[in-house]
Amino acid sequence: MLSLFTSTLDEIKDAMRNHLSVMGTEERITALNEIRALLHELSPQTEPVDYVRWVPADKVVANEYNPNKVAPPEMRLLHISIQEDGYTQPIVCFYDGDNDQYVVVDGFHRTRVGTEKRDIRERIHGYLPVVVIDKPLDERMASTIRHNRARGKHAVSPMSDLVATLYRGGWADDRIAKELGMELDEVLRLKQITGLPEIFADREYSRAWE
Repeated sequence: MLSLFTSTLDEIKDAMRNHLSVMGTEERITALNEIRALLHELSPQTEPVDYVRWVPADKVVANEYNPNKVAPPEMRLLHISIQEDGYTQPIVCFYDGDNDQYVVVDGFHRTRVGTEKRDIRERIHGYLPVVVIDKPLDERMASTIRHNRARGKHAVSPMSDLVATLYRGGWADDRIAKELGMELDEVLRLKQITGLPEIFADREYSRAWE
């Protein structure tokens, strides 16, 4: 049985190689994306990284809330890293079907390198590697923060704005703390930084934080 499967698989691989080798770049990328989608459909692995697809760079757009900032020296290092090692991490996106766009959840600076740096843009044929997660906006915001904090990169002011946004969206303090990987007192401090008294209407807080 295994021998028969191996023989059939070899025939499939030969047929794919023959068909793909004569395709142009865009047609081949489209075909390979479809093949990867099928493999993911059949895979026992359901993780997003099991299906990395290449999409036109002009369809990958920034979100409006990411507090992660990268200094120019780090951007230069990221460029060198991708020059030397290639794209070793895909860009995490949400697919906006209404606008046919991939909204970045994590990886905006990897996106910038692939679109702004000519050597990289030409090497990857104007495409970017993405994985897709399907979550509502508030959960995508939390995902972005988790990615940033896992790398130790986040800015306090935009973080406080995000905490306030999630609070106004109905998230309780303990949920914000859990989803963003914070201690409860850190959430309260960030809420205080916003300077908006209404988000403290249901809680007393210490003047020692001031």
